[in-house]
Amino acid sequence: MVVWTDAERAAITGVFEKLDYDFVGLNSLGRCLIVYPWTRRYFATFGNLFNADSIMGNAKVAAHGKVVLTGLETAMKNMDNIKNSFAPLSALHSEKLHVDPDNFRVSFLYPFSLNCLTP
Repeated sequence: MVVWTDAERAAITGVFEKLDYDFVGLNSLGRCLIVYPWTRRYFATFGNLFNADSIMGNAKVAAHGKVVLTGLETAMKNMDNIKNSFAPLSALHSEKLHVDPDNFRVSFLYPFSLNCLTP
C-alpha cells in the first residue's frame, strides 16, 4: 500500500483541478490509439479508426477518453483504497471486455503529457 504525503496528495489533486476532461481525454486516448494501433481492436464499435485524423475526429474516442479520466479521478478520490474502488472496473475489463491487463500497467499519471493540460 502506498502512503501519500500531503504534498503528493495536493500535487495530484492540483493536476486534476486543471484538466479539461474533454480536451485531455480525447488527446490521451487518441494518442494511445495512434501510437499503439493494436489497441484499436478493443474499440471496434467506434467506427473509423484507420488514421490519425479519423481517430482525433471520432466522437466516441472523445467520449471514452472523458470516461477514462473520470475513472482516474475516482482513483484520485480514493487514493487510500484504489484497489477496492477499481475492483468492479477491473472485472468488467478482464471478464467481459477481455482487455489485456498489460494495457493498464502504467504509473498513476503517466498517460498525461504536460502539453495536454491546456488546450
